[in-house]
Amino acid sequence: MQISDMLCFSLYSASHAMTHLYRPLLAPLGLTYPQYLVLVALWAEDGQNLRQLGATLELESNTLTPLLKRMEEAGLITRTRSREDERMVLVSLTEKGRALQADSERITRCVLEASGLSIPEVIELRRKITALKQALSSFAEPVAG
Repeated sequence: MQISDMLCFSLYSASHAMTHLYRPLLAPLGLTYPQYLVLVALWAEDGQNLRQLGATLELESNTLTPLLKRMEEAGLITRTRSREDERMVLVSLTEKGRALQADSERITRCVLEASGLSIPEVIELRRKITALKQALSSFAEPVAG
């Protein structure tokens, strides 16, 4: 078997190509790809707590916290303690973070164009990748071969 025949390598290299594509699109906004994903999640539902946001992005808090700290320093988000439960940290967009949403449509169009796929093809590909992820995630431990 060659590496190019491996599904895992195809997914890995496609993911790498996707993040590489986003880099020049996000650079003028001063964003990294993970920061962009945080903004997309907050544009969909602002004011998420740290646990919700981590679940949405599938990131552990030790990865998410430094990322959010940099975004707060850049004026994109705020982190505040919940009044109901001070142990809970709420993450909210600032006006500056909200304003970047207008650029997301342009970025989405560029990515769709670069993919060479139609919208129905993208939807079907995403459905298949999501189904694969769910199937693989259902195994608590890797199956020995």
